[in-house]
Amino acid sequence: MNIQQVEITVKEIAENYSDTAEGGVFGYNGKLNIRPPFQREFVYKDKQRDAVVETIMKGFPLNTMYWSKNSDGTFEVLDGQQRTISICQYVHGAFSVMMDGKPRMFFNLPNDVKERILSYKLMIYVCEGSESEKLDWFRIINIAGEKLTEQELRNAVYTGSWLASAKKYFSKSQCVAYQIGSKYLNGSPIRQDYLETALDWMTDGHIEQYMAEHQNAPNANQLWDYFQQVIGWIERLFPSYRAKLMKGLPWGNYYNKFKGTYFDKDALEAKICALMEDEEVTSQKGIYPYVLTGEEKHLSLRAFTPKQSQLAYHKQKGICPHCKKKFQIEEMEADHIIPWSQGGKTDQENCQMLCRKCNRTKSDN
Repeated sequence: MNIQQVEITVKEIAENYSDTAEGGVFGYNGKLNIRPPFQREFVYKDKQRDAVVETIMKGFPLNTMYWSKNSDGTFEVLDGQQRTISICQYVHGAFSVMMDGKPRMFFNLPNDVKERILSYKLMIYVCEGSESEKLDWFRIINIAGEKLTEQELRNAVYTGSWLASAKKYFSKSQCVAYQIGSKYLNGSPIRQDYLETALDWMTDGHIEQYMAEHQNAPNANQLWDYFQQVIGWIERLFPSYRAKLMKGLPWGNYYNKFKGTYFDKDALEAKICALMEDEEVTSQKGIYPYVLTGEEKHLSLRAFTPKQSQLAYHKQKGICPHCKKKFQIEEMEADHIIPWSQGGKTDQENCQMLCRKCNRTKSDN
């Protein structure tokens, strides 16, 4: 990778600054793409934004920024978008900062302060290199102390027509994916959590491979159609919404596995209600995975206490009721005589001690 260190003034970067939403954000007299398709939305809070301007006002050093140089002589911001936008917005009168106890817009500043700001030199590293080199570099770059997420890193490498289309669906603060899926997904669209989740579901975890293969595809309609199918499947199968139990589950994985399986939604709802009332279930978050997969591990069923185990061990005199051999208590494990799935409870009367081998091979039948 070829890297060149340059100094560019605030005046130069803010020249002909423009922000046209979907049309993009540009500075440096139109030569700098401040928000390329791979970049996150503007996420700075007012305090962070103001701190950038105050740093420049006082002449303190600002963190180094990184640009990528294109073959046509233009540039893209790799790292420093938030700081660059903060600077340009202030110079162009978008907000005020406190100076001497008073809010000051740029045009209200004394001339010497304005000149100090405009002549402030920003340290820029301009790089030219391959996609893999950029990805490696991105992994060690911070933006105002916030590391790029894995999906933001991928976006930086696989920028193109597909990504531009995908971000319209999944990466805006009130994007359509958020509008239909926020009840079921964790994270933030602008930090690329929704895009990453949808891709992870559809590709079974092979996100980078898919993005590489579709980098120059005309649109991301396949991903958007898939996402809508997942959300529709959830809502048809579970019409009663329970935020604490449903939000953040790997719904796409369940859709992929069970979309062709018939479920009686009324029977599922009855089962969910019963499980919510079952004192043996210690992880209600696992109720929905359980009713789909039938795997008890999702429920974290209540375990026997050490005292219950000791009482059962002494009652059995250390004998495993299955293999009829005698063991030390640490060689045995507490087990339900009548399994939970058949109505057994985690109480003293239903506790038996089995040797590890027998307990591992024991079935519910």
